[in-house]
Amino acid sequence: MRGFLALAATSGFLLGSSLPIAAFAQEAAGGASQDLVKRGEYLVTAGDCVACHTGPSGKRLAGNYVLNTPIGKIRTPNLTPDDETGLGKWTEADFVKAMHEGIDNEGHYLYPAFPFAWYTKVTTDDVKAIWAYLRSLEPVKEPRKDSEIPFPFNIRTALITWRTAFFTPGEWKPDPNATAEVNRGGYLVEGLGHCGMCHNENKIVGNSSLAGKLGGGVIDGWYAPNITPDGHQGIGAWTEEQVVTYLKTGTAPGDKPGVAAGPMRQTIEESLSKMTDADLKAMVAYLRTYQAKQTYKSKDLQAYDTTGAPGAGVYLSYCSSCHQPDGKGVEGAIPALAGNTSVQSAGPETVLRVIYGGLGAQSGYAPMTAIGQGMTDQQVADVTDYIRNSWGNSAPVLKSGVAADARKATSTMLAGNAPCAEIEQPDVAKAVADASAAEQLKGLKQEDFIPRIDALLPKIKSALPAGRDDDIVNGLTTAFCKAAKPETDDVKLPWHATIGSFSNLVYSQLKHPERQASTMPAPAMPKPN
Repeated sequence: MRGFLALAATSGFLLGSSLPIAAFAQEAAGGASQDLVKRGEYLVTAGDCVACHTGPSGKRLAGNYVLNTPIGKIRTPNLTPDDETGLGKWTEADFVKAMHEGIDNEGHYLYPAFPFAWYTKVTTDDVKAIWAYLRSLEPVKEPRKDSEIPFPFNIRTALITWRTAFFTPGEWKPDPNATAEVNRGGYLVEGLGHCGMCHNENKIVGNSSLAGKLGGGVIDGWYAPNITPDGHQGIGAWTEEQVVTYLKTGTAPGDKPGVAAGPMRQTIEESLSKMTDADLKAMVAYLRTYQAKQTYKSKDLQAYDTTGAPGAGVYLSYCSSCHQPDGKGVEGAIPALAGNTSVQSAGPETVLRVIYGGLGAQSGYAPMTAIGQGMTDQQVADVTDYIRNSWGNSAPVLKSGVAADARKATSTMLAGNAPCAEIEQPDVAKAVADASAAEQLKGLKQEDFIPRIDALLPKIKSALPAGRDDDIVNGLTTAFCKAAKPETDDVKLPWHATIGSFSNLVYSQLKHPERQASTMPAPAMPKPN
């Protein structure tokens, strides 16, 4: 879900200005006007283009990000103006045609993994602004690697069938009976935001009008929740403030303990958090007008909150020390599971991915250890069912094999089955490096965690502005991974537990340096047979 700012009276949407669109289209010496480029930059942020067009090399918008689609792995193109590998030889008209019709500069049909079924609704003026911004970028030579699409899907002419069945071109048409705010929100949700790409329940890639629209669905192994106004499974019980705060930060205030993870967390960090409150409120206003939908009915549920229920003992052993026996967590530090709408989504994929892969610090909450790496798939399945159906929660129980599939699909630094990450923020990376963290953390033993952390934190904090605790926790955890991860598994404490313990101790020493290590919940460990 992405968006941009203000509704023009007659000509579509503008970026926060009362000037007519023509004023933005004036060409300055040497290229497009700076206002037009600036507006395009905002729109690119609104569309979350960076997420899909920045690959493993980390070169912004240079492509080669792998999209796992039902028809195979598609690698995204380079959007920088490089003549050989990017959009350098494209014209503005070519770009408009790609956005509105899904056809490239050589007349080839584009795969609907590129959401042109939504982008067709974006006004031509806004598409031109996006083009102006992309043309202003520094060219990056990044050849696009081959996609992995089996026959017959690799024959692009076959896409005519899909286009005939599902694609209807045309810019957004405001509802004359709706308010300006609702129309603006509709434009954001249905256009650049392409929210249905993830949140539609039953979807074929690129289609925006199938049954189950915005009712929640699986995307790339994660579950995008129901965002209709349903009171239990959707956002109906959330206040406007709670939804807007969630979209900006990944967590909601008050009694809504949802925490963003997976693709949604990335969308929040790179797109929604940089949007204006007016944009986000407009999107919420539009979603409120949508018909509430339930993605599962009471007949789909099975009683699980009973004495001796499978998962109860697992929860007490592995989870209750942080999330508490009553599932209410610790205010401001550990999110509640009781009443958590994300936990109660129709699909369990996101819960499973977090259990297996852990979660970095965000919005003031402590990082979560990849606790599932020390559990069997059956234990993970049982505890997932338990937390989704306890303390008043209700959700369908897992189907056979879903937990095992989630384990196979989960690869993270905190789980120990992925390479150590890179520190995303340059200033954090510099502060960590200047504190000589790599040298200080190399070969660090668990009994020395607290004194070494306490020696590093003052140096790092002094180099960064206030309110950066999440970044410091995640940055120092990344540095620890690079410096201390063993080359073999022949260690007393599994790596997921070691890095999880370190990360939580960094969080604890930042928030409560007066506490002793003995007062911290120990990472849960498998019990001996």
